[in-house]
Amino acid sequence: MGRLNVNSETEQMAKAIRLYKAGGPDVLKWEDAPVGDPGPGEVRLTQKAIGVNFIDTYFRSGLYPLPSVPCGLGSEGAGIVDAVGRGVKHFKVGDRTAYALGPLGAYAEQRVLPADILVKLPRYISFEQGAAMMLKGMTAQYLVRRTHKITKGDVILWHAAAGGVGLIACQWAKSLGAKVIGTVSTDAKVKLAKRHGCWRVINYNRQDFVAKVKEFTKGKGVPVVYDSVGKTTFAKSLDCLTPLGLMVLFGQSAGPVDPFNIATLGAKGSLYLTRPGLATYTSNREELDATARDLFRAVHSGAVKIKVDQTYPLKDAARAHRALESRRTTGSTVLIP
Repeated sequence: MGRLNVNSETEQMAKAIRLYKAGGPDVLKWEDAPVGDPGPGEVRLTQKAIGVNFIDTYFRSGLYPLPSVPCGLGSEGAGIVDAVGRGVKHFKVGDRTAYALGPLGAYAEQRVLPADILVKLPRYISFEQGAAMMLKGMTAQYLVRRTHKITKGDVILWHAAAGGVGLIACQWAKSLGAKVIGTVSTDAKVKLAKRHGCWRVINYNRQDFVAKVKEFTKGKGVPVVYDSVGKTTFAKSLDCLTPLGLMVLFGQSAGPVDPFNIATLGAKGSLYLTRPGLATYTSNREELDATARDLFRAVHSGAVKIKVDQTYPLKDAARAHRALESRRTTGSTVLIP
């Protein structure tokens, strides 16, 4: 089971990014932070790589409230278990593990976590890949395998196709037999999205994506739209759907969607709308393990390739946030302690 480190009298310190107030990237502070011993049901993890996600900027900016201050940031990472608390059955010291949706505080060299959120990381997946793929990859899994179960012949629309989730999901959808229409913000991202499985790609800064979707589908539209952009894409996305089509809003990188009259869904073809979240789809150990296994299988088979496009030292988290918010990143960004 590994050693139990409980009620140590010496407080252990590790470097971490913390913030004392919401604001711009400059509020992120690199400092020493206490690391306790794992309590019952917990493990302590020495982190090898940390994922950077758009939701991190929501907490940092104040769009999502901070639970307390000072506060850590980040909810995804990968590393090695170095201590376990009482009652932990699935992990031992030395296990390679990864996680997503942990309590805030992933931007740290070392941290204590509930064992229930961890999964074992196969040897064929690096720590950098693990940190880059858990949140984005498991999100892609539930979206293409459960929210709308993609089948061969589907034509789908995916906004932000060159983003972290998009690059994974477009590859996965193609492997399932779908034709993916992706939208992106630059011509460089057009090429990237095509390399990652998109059948057609639209630069929405230069083209009307509704008109192009209708052109590509001979006027029919698509049965499902996946939208993590929100404010600037939502309303027009409804016009891309076939009758009884499904609008999947799973993020808001451009800001929250404006309030709208729900009767619009009926007027546009008895449409369906959902706002799913990974926490719901992985709410117990069985669902978490099944979701992670499906993701690992897709990566191991080569259907999905995980490429880390940007890495930064952990202490430079503010620089990573600036790049992410200015849309200068593609795919996944990882911090290295």
